[in-house]
Amino acid sequence: MSIEVGQPAPDFTLPSDTEGDVTLSALRGKPVVLYFYPKDNTPGCTTEACDFRDRMARVQAAGAVVLGVSRDSLKRHENFRAKYDLNFPLLSDADPEGAVHQLYGAWGEKKMYGRTSIGPIRSTVLIDAEGNIAQRWPKVRVKGHADAVIEALEAL
Repeated sequence: MSIEVGQPAPDFTLPSDTEGDVTLSALRGKPVVLYFYPKDNTPGCTTEACDFRDRMARVQAAGAVVLGVSRDSLKRHENFRAKYDLNFPLLSDADPEGAVHQLYGAWGEKKMYGRTSIGPIRSTVLIDAEGNIAQRWPKVRVKGHADAVIEALEAL
């Protein structure tokens, strides 16, 4: 599925490592940084999570929330959060089809080290307070990404 800037963000409910189930539509009224990442405790994913953690004051000043989503289990998320003192919820899209990843175009073909595979695609979606896609980053490079997302958030 392809999502486009300006359209309503597809609603979902996923289990969180800290807050029970999180439903996107329940967060209306505040912007949401929804980022998809491949796997807890890997170098790029750790850097990305820590970059959002370290910028949380700016996120909160904008009245927003950050949600990280991967296919990992809640137990892996809990361990990842504790190890890196993460200050935002991690959601588990462990459904066999990765339904939420697919809704947001964060699942598909990717190339790594010259090999093609199917799996999670590192991507981010900024959702405005009305629940619409404000901006999206379909193929993220970690370095500088959190800053770019927060600049877009602050510009809303």
